[in-house]
Amino acid sequence: MTVAADTPELLWRPDPNRVADTKIEAFRTWLRAERDVAVEGYHELQEYSVREPGPFWDAVAEFLGVRWHERPTGTLADASMPGARWFPGGTLNYAEHALTPGVAGAAKADDELALVFHREDGVTSQLTYGKLRAQVAAARAALAGLGVGKGDRVVALAPNSPQTLVAFLATASLGAIWSSCSPDFGVRAVADRFTQIEPKVFVAVNGYVYNGRSFDIRATVNQLREEIPSIEETVLIDYLGGALEGARDWDELLAGNAGAELRFDPVEFDHPLWVLYSSGTTGLPKGIVHGHGGITLEHLKALALQCDLGPGERFFWFTTTGWMMWNFLISGLLVGSTIVLFDGSPGHPDLNVLWHLAEQHRVSYFGTSAPFIQSCLKKHLKPAAEYDLSALRAIGSTGAPLSKEGFRWIVDEIGRGVQICSVSGGTDLCTAFVGSAPDVPVWLGELSCASLGAAVAAFDEAGNPVVEEVGELVITQPMPSMPVFFWNDPDGSRLREAYFEHYPGVWRHGDWIRITGRGSAVIYGRSDSTLNRGGVRMGTAEFYRVVEGYDEIADSLVIDTSGAGNADGELLCFVVLAPGASLADVEPGLRRELRGALSPRHVPDRFVEVREVPRTLNGKKCEVPVKRILSGVAPERAVSRDALANPDALSPFVELARGRETGTK
Repeated sequence: MTVAADTPELLWRPDPNRVADTKIEAFRTWLRAERDVAVEGYHELQEYSVREPGPFWDAVAEFLGVRWHERPTGTLADASMPGARWFPGGTLNYAEHALTPGVAGAAKADDELALVFHREDGVTSQLTYGKLRAQVAAARAALAGLGVGKGDRVVALAPNSPQTLVAFLATASLGAIWSSCSPDFGVRAVADRFTQIEPKVFVAVNGYVYNGRSFDIRATVNQLREEIPSIEETVLIDYLGGALEGARDWDELLAGNAGAELRFDPVEFDHPLWVLYSSGTTGLPKGIVHGHGGITLEHLKALALQCDLGPGERFFWFTTTGWMMWNFLISGLLVGSTIVLFDGSPGHPDLNVLWHLAEQHRVSYFGTSAPFIQSCLKKHLKPAAEYDLSALRAIGSTGAPLSKEGFRWIVDEIGRGVQICSVSGGTDLCTAFVGSAPDVPVWLGELSCASLGAAVAAFDEAGNPVVEEVGELVITQPMPSMPVFFWNDPDGSRLREAYFEHYPGVWRHGDWIRITGRGSAVIYGRSDSTLNRGGVRMGTAEFYRVVEGYDEIADSLVIDTSGAGNADGELLCFVVLAPGASLADVEPGLRRELRGALSPRHVPDRFVEVREVPRTLNGKKCEVPVKRILSGVAPERAVSRDALANPDALSPFVELARGRETGTK
């Protein structure tokens, strides 16, 4: 689909004086002086980064101070995808980069603030880099005393708290492998993830707080201990009060190892650092394994060069430990920033809580999700009028495409001087490959640029790159943080099927994207849930932008049931109404708006009211599973209920599918 190439409104322009002081400008200067590479501006640097990936990533490693124990014999020994070999022979450790001075020019002095923690119920704490190092040293010694060593797995059912961060860094320092789930995950969702990787040590909290309530999860912890036979030791973090028989106490373990030496075991560049997971909506979640070196290098690049984070900055992203953004947030330590951890509901007691947090802790880079921005917009919040956000210079948004109205709300209610960093990436690479940079403008409704080192393209159906047309989002060159493997995938077949089956040798991500002639981009939603009506294809993000722009619509889900043997299917729009709203009142206006804003073909055959939209544990709409159910696939084959945050939300779709089969609906 070709899209009009009119230039949208310019919302933010880089200040030349500020650009001169950025890390990315210092990198360009360094490239000229040290590598005889002359690149002017962001786009020339980005083109160089994908034209010469080996020299580029080698330069990033040297400029940002990667700490090698054994220096690598090369940079990119094999550029094949899958199977790229980065920095052969090199050894390093992620935790060392997070905790030691000098990396990315950060001093990380003992009295510098490493993290600020804020819990929903008012519990707060802080850790300096000195105290953080001491706690990690004690936790490392404790884990080693429990028999944890290189390659062993340590898993955590724990919130976004200082203890969780310490446990992770201690695990990484030993060359052991980390994996975490948020404590609100159900038993089956956690077991489906952790059982696969056969953990030796299980770190857990006794409870958590959310939306004004406290939840005791000790029964869940006990059940998981029974269901995961590989667990040898359980360590309990006293988060809300209450002991657990047979578990070791976290505080006692650290106290017993106080004064331990902080050390870092060097591991190979691609040695596993952590295991993240796919959503698991249609089967067991895939265990996505990232390496120490790939994550260290990618996150240094992303945070220092793309985000311009460093010492003196306060970096916040609203996330849980079950979403990759937690892994990204804690990497703020790599560049010496103070990371701000929040545990609780972003809507309790109301949607102002995170903006109040930004004021309290002088947050400079505030990260959240597009749905949160949309919720603030609908509630007509005016954060800048109520809170002192003068420290705030950038707003990050991910998790879904940010609507034009969301961009506009940030400009109007946060401030035109704040950079809007709408980014897109994925758990698969644990980074954003389309996003922002401190020296690239922000246009209304667009992601500003492809990330450095990310050879992003839009492919048409024939596999040819296109500009100003919507196509499949692909990556044509390897990136260091691509998965080193999937867990329990010895021949690599599952990894190849996930990313490389459609275009051999090219990473197909599964999103629909348009790249503009300016190098910016627009994401239109998942390519496997595209609305294809009468040969006119459209992304679901465009549809949601119109429908959810109505105050009367709290949430929505659009499903095109055509295709897969159902050529003459329906276009169905399921809506969650705001309190007091009536579908009969809002539907006529919705139909007119969709006809004018999209096309007559994209006016739904039916609007159906539902209580809630089914979402994954990470909050993503379940478009494809619902489409499969409505196409006649048995619900138990279409989706794993344990992968959903609200499995009961499936019921009306299952009933509708049954009615379609019997002809009663």
